[in-house]
Amino acid sequence: MQDRGVLTIALAGNPNAGKTSIFNALTGTHHKVGNYPGVTVEKREGSIEFQGRTIHIVDLPGTYSLTAYALDEVVARDFVLNEKPDIIVDVLDSTNLERNLYLLLQLIELGLPVVAALNMSDEAAEKGIVIDHTLLSKTLGVPMVPTVGSRGDGVRELLETTIATFDAHTLPRMPNYGEDIEAHIAVLVELLKEDEKFTAAYSPRWMAIKLIEKDPDAQKRIEHHACAAKIRTALEAAWHWIALHYGKDPEIIMSEQRYGYIHGAVSEAIHRRRRRGISLTESIDRFVMHPLVGMPLFFFIIWAIFKLTFALGEYPMVWLEQLFGNLETIVQHSTLSATIQDLLINGIIHGVGGVLSFVPLIVILFFCISFLEDTGYIARAAFLTDRFLRAIGLHGQSFMPLMLGFGCSVPAIMATRTLKSPKERIATILAIPFVSCGGKLPIYVLLAGTFFPNNASTVVMLMYATGLVLSVLSTFFLRRTVLKGESMPFVMELPPYRMPTLKGVLWHVWEKTWSYIRKAGTIIMAVSVLMWLITSYPKAKGIEEFAAGARLSVATAQPGLDDAVIAARVEELVRQYQLEHSIAGRIGKIIEPVIAPIGFNWKIGVALLPGLSAKELVVSTLGVLYGAPVDDTSEGTSLRQSLREAPDWSPRIALALMVFILVMPPCFASLATIRAEAGNKWLAFQVAYSLVLAWLISFLVSMLGRAVGMA
Repeated sequence: MQDRGVLTIALAGNPNAGKTSIFNALTGTHHKVGNYPGVTVEKREGSIEFQGRTIHIVDLPGTYSLTAYALDEVVARDFVLNEKPDIIVDVLDSTNLERNLYLLLQLIELGLPVVAALNMSDEAAEKGIVIDHTLLSKTLGVPMVPTVGSRGDGVRELLETTIATFDAHTLPRMPNYGEDIEAHIAVLVELLKEDEKFTAAYSPRWMAIKLIEKDPDAQKRIEHHACAAKIRTALEAAWHWIALHYGKDPEIIMSEQRYGYIHGAVSEAIHRRRRRGISLTESIDRFVMHPLVGMPLFFFIIWAIFKLTFALGEYPMVWLEQLFGNLETIVQHSTLSATIQDLLINGIIHGVGGVLSFVPLIVILFFCISFLEDTGYIARAAFLTDRFLRAIGLHGQSFMPLMLGFGCSVPAIMATRTLKSPKERIATILAIPFVSCGGKLPIYVLLAGTFFPNNASTVVMLMYATGLVLSVLSTFFLRRTVLKGESMPFVMELPPYRMPTLKGVLWHVWEKTWSYIRKAGTIIMAVSVLMWLITSYPKAKGIEEFAAGARLSVATAQPGLDDAVIAARVEELVRQYQLEHSIAGRIGKIIEPVIAPIGFNWKIGVALLPGLSAKELVVSTLGVLYGAPVDDTSEGTSLRQSLREAPDWSPRIALALMVFILVMPPCFASLATIRAEAGNKWLAFQVAYSLVLAWLISFLVSMLGRAVGMA
């Protein structure tokens, strides 16, 4: 058990029940995000002080059941079984109580104290649903507290009730599943109790019910029980009796018994008032979900998001570029040594500054996507794309992880745990890296804004669309070769439309943006400094003689040039000479023959290497390799201008590089997640497959660009 000095609350609930809003209302800013031990499912937890005691809250993955099929169900169940929280708070959707109470009954069976939050009670009232929470609480033996998580209503009362229930050692009333079923449960319970060590670890009644349901995880757990053979005999007798009397699978019978118990409990406690007309959700869905309108509207919304992102983000992005340019000028005119100046300018300002310049675009994009998620529209998009996804061999529920991939591949890959078919799950995992994550956006913005300034948003939108097309084609190929199998039917609840709260949307945006900034301040800065080191050392031999020859060449080629201009051009030539003879230059020369057919030079090859660690590093590395030259006014220029003026760059090369970045293996964090979720075999396949595909497609793009006259 947990330390009694700290009250540990496990927050459970169905997806779309408002569990996240309750968690945020409870913890505020006092929470952190990590992973559950041994798995890569996101773990959110927070600690608060309330009524003189410390309360630790763990947000479990949203799940409809504790039956160990989908991996998110396994994680939620294992946490409760192994960590044994002091009390469980089950967040219920008040507009759909009968379905939500199914999980509550399973939590009651665990034998732990339980409190229920009747969340979205305001929406239930608007729909004419009247809930007598006092009567329902007495019927089920579980305290019920009405809440509105998005506004924080009832959250204090929920905490007070939770503490009071724990302090009173109040356990919920066990549901009765009928005399015949209960007789078989009782036999198994008595046998399970004969092993005290086992009884201390698991609730005998819960384990007995799971065994009757033929839960494979429960059967595995009793293998080392002292009475395993007797339990197996009694269990087979129970299965035989149920099959003989009901003619159905035991799991179905237990499900029917639970729903029968739930129906009886809510029949008197819940009443519905007649409402005239159709609801707002139904009215909107008649248009949004229309067979002819739905998909075009979805693509228009996505296009509009990117258009808005560029239209609003261009101005603050330019301001940030100017800010970092001014910082560069300040460093240049400082009294610091030449080496320190070089480190600050070429290692940090050009590296980290180049990445931070894109923060405004990240903020706007995440704001739009978070807004759509909170309204309930993204769930509709999953239904709209279900028929198409099934045609290529994916599950309709694969849409949600694919959409998450626009933010980051790691949580997107983790979200595939909700898919029950292993082959569909692997196919979705392998498709996600083709979706353009937030780390790729700065590269697209940099190159599109530099070489396609009049059509930057269209080019970026084209890259995102290309990623989706590639994920579709790749999945279509894999599901008909190495991952053959039937697609499972798609069942998903459509939540009602809700007006997102500004606080909720801003919180999502802050979490994602801060993660991006934190990465820039740690990983990207470290790699930028490393790139500065390997581009600056070892010092090239004969660099003084080269500088003298370069000065003579520049002065001879253009007589009458100002001394400051000559000095700036010589400095750039010397820098390029040093780059070619540095560690980075030597590495680049080794890579260059492989990527030369595409049109890439050794500098691009060097920039791609840290991109394997994190895609944002491509921008910072280009900032180091193409450090902004100093003109005769001694003002720093942006990376975009430096690339535009570089002789080895062109629109064709930029487009081919964007495609290569799109298709190449994802970042190390994503690869580690693929390994954890799919195994070493599929990790190796993903790396080899995406590398070969990236080279082929970018080569074709480069050749096609040359054929149509693109420079």
